Amino acid sequence: MKKPELLAPAGNLTKLKIAINYGADAVYASVGAFSLRQRSAKEFSKDSFEAGVDYTHKKGKKFYATINGFPFNGQIENFKKHIKFLRDCKVDAFILATPGVMSLAKEIAPEIDVHLSTQANVMNYLDAKIYHQMGASRIVAAREMNLKDAIKIKELNPNLELEIFVHGSMCFAYSGRCLVSAIQSGRFSNRGSCANDCRFKYELYAKNSENGALFRLDEDEEGTHIMNAKDLNLSKHIEKIMQTNAIDSFKIEGRTKSEYYVACTTRAYRMAIDDAMNGKFDTKKYDIEIKTLKNRGFTDGYLVHKPYERDDTQNLTSSLEEGTHQVHAISEDGEVFKTKFKIIKDEPYEIMSPLKSEILNIDNEIGKIYKKDGKHLVEFKKLTTKTGKEFEEIHSGNIHEILLPARLPIYSFLRKEI
Repeated sequence: MKKPELLAPAGNLTKLKIAINYGADAVYASVGAFSLRQRSAKEFSKDSFEAGVDYTHKKGKKFYATINGFPFNGQIENFKKHIKFLRDCKVDAFILATPGVMSLAKEIAPEIDVHLSTQANVMNYLDAKIYHQMGASRIVAAREMNLKDAIKIKELNPNLELEIFVHGSMCFAYSGRCLVSAIQSGRFSNRGSCANDCRFKYELYAKNSENGALFRLDEDEEGTHIMNAKDLNLSKHIEKIMQTNAIDSFKIEGRTKSEYYVACTTRAYRMAIDDAMNGKFDTKKYDIEIKTLKNRGFTDGYLVHKPYERDDTQNLTSSLEEGTHQVHAISEDGEVFKTKFKIIKDEPYEIMSPLKSEILNIDNEIGKIYKKDGKHLVEFKKLTTKTGKEFEEIHSGNIHEILLPARLPIYSFLRKEI
């Protein structure tokens, strides 16, 4: 059984480092105006982007740059400059969506691999073959493609890498080809500025053109989120997918999502891949971990079922649901933490750290770290800064860094079941 790459989102430099430390084999990120995630692209400067590439390579991992927006004529010259910048950064691959941009990339940086974005909607072996002949070393498959078709593409194009999404937001439109945001708010989805209009509440009406009578249509009392897709979650299918040997990379969506989201999803899918390789696959373990996240409800999408077989892909009730846990703090350096929600003295908080981390039990004047029911917990006797300032409790918005009882692995989170 082939071990696939685990590809995680890097919305900024901190999230990039979290993804790498939590087990990603590769990350994808963007800077500038040519990605489909303008908000995350703005979180990188050119300097921090270069620093991210260097950090990734020093850790022995790969860095893919997303330039998968759909450019207008007036942007082509700037697109050329941007490709030159990414070439000089020595990224490992470009993720792009159009034949024209692919030709530019091959002309300016022929030494860098080309990955074809899911925006290109590859669903069959003929399209895959054509793009491979044009220079794509990898296809990021359309989310609507099923596993049998992925296997067929691999059989007929054995030298072509195949990447699929395994987790994250699902688009109401066909592989993200959506105009709703452009119509309602002038923000163009295919140029990186989707306003997520499909997550809004809507009311439907029927109008009689003869007398002007207007009737509101209700599916049920809560059925107003008519375009709101649930989140993709293929964790329970990872072993089955790996057994096909057709997929080279598992991709997690979410460059605009939280630091905890990056850590939690990367950790869960790292466990799933490694357990499958070692014959210890346990769906319950990954399910419990992923359900700690805020979500829109989960679906296994269309890879293992055809779209018309599905009746659970939409969440008509709410655009966001609470997960099972609340994140209370993060420690970037392992010595102090920053509060995300609240920390109270003499209250246990679960420590979530990268896999295979070493956490030692300790009991001192600041607090204690101990293990219970297979989980590492921390309780604080004192909430104090390095300079000795003390607090009775800490709430989100407080910018002080609070000492931990002992050093934890970097990018550890403190969380609590809701």
